[in-house]
Amino acid sequence: MTSPAIRDRTVLVTGGGGFIGSHLVEALAPYNDVRVLDNFSTGSRDNLSSVTSPQWTNDAPTSADGGFDDAGGGGDAGDAGDAGDARYDGSPTIIDGDITDPMALQRAARGVDLIFHQAALVSVAKSVDAPRRSNETNLDASLLVLDQARQEDARVVLASSAAVYGHPDELPVSETARTEPTSPYGIQKLALDQYARRYHELYDLPTVALRYFNAYGPRQQGPYSGVISTFLEQARSDDPITIEGDGEQTRDFVHVSDVVRANIRAATTDAVGEAYNVGTGDRTSIRDLAELVRDAVGSSSPIVHREPRPGDIRHSRADVSKASRELGFETRVGLESGIRSLVAETGSEQGRSTSPPQEQGQGQGQGQQQQQQQQQPLTARPERQSQD
Repeated sequence: MTSPAIRDRTVLVTGGGGFIGSHLVEALAPYNDVRVLDNFSTGSRDNLSSVTSPQWTNDAPTSADGGFDDAGGGGDAGDAGDAGDARYDGSPTIIDGDITDPMALQRAARGVDLIFHQAALVSVAKSVDAPRRSNETNLDASLLVLDQARQEDARVVLASSAAVYGHPDELPVSETARTEPTSPYGIQKLALDQYARRYHELYDLPTVALRYFNAYGPRQQGPYSGVISTFLEQARSDDPITIEGDGEQTRDFVHVSDVVRANIRAATTDAVGEAYNVGTGDRTSIRDLAELVRDAVGSSSPIVHREPRPGDIRHSRADVSKASRELGFETRVGLESGIRSLVAETGSEQGRSTSPPQEQGQGQGQGQQQQQQQQQPLTARPERQSQD
């Protein structure tokens, strides 16, 4: 079975020191020339310590080719697979800079073939407290990325969010559902999502927006890290696992290794100028999630309830049929195995690998296999004149 591949490319990951971004860097670096642009205000330099000898600089390299593979030599993104391409030592170049700085972005993006735009202020609460500051990072800077991509003739895969939907009218939520975001963060992601598609239509820029549902996995830390990491920390300390509300609210939890795979599919598809949900298509109640985490840890933590958060969305579940049909994307990590793998990884040391936990079921369906067989690896483009 042939897997879509990106090799010998020059790739920029904005926000590459963050949760999802660092996993992307880890998957990309063995096969490509990878650059990271991050100011590490919310990301962590430790998240990049798993890659081989990252090169730290305030300036971007002036030239290079790069690439990356979804399959790791026949497997999947993050599988052990082969050891990578001998031309690349797995060492990304780290540019310590702010995504809102046009000059830093210009330096980082010079000559790139592909941009994974992950940089964002991922906090609904902060977007409510400081909407203009949040907009500067989440939307204004994203327009800088899109404009820079036009100059470089580079494909862009952008991180959007299920927050664009607000309170869904029905489940599962499809990409054609009504979009009524309930926070500045959701509004900003919706505007980014729309801009990405309009840039394709107006300027023929190949863009894909990925609407992440509830991602989880190693390296997810901090006060806005997600309910799973919060529950895990409480269970490990045998503290009460606190649920806001009655616990019957539901979410679609997707493992970070599957999110990486969705980005890879988006970077190779011909179906550009589109937005896609990234989730599992399943939903789990927060009460059941708390019990899964407690059981996986072997904790004696009681489960307690607090007042619900005002405006909290009651239920969420992605319709993933479009991503399956057009990207050939299907998730492979079940929630229970994902949590148990996370407990095992973070129990010894904070996650250093994108290797996914044991996959569920029999893997891919026939339709995905056929699409993979039709796609050829993407290689470096011919040299082009600088558009600076």
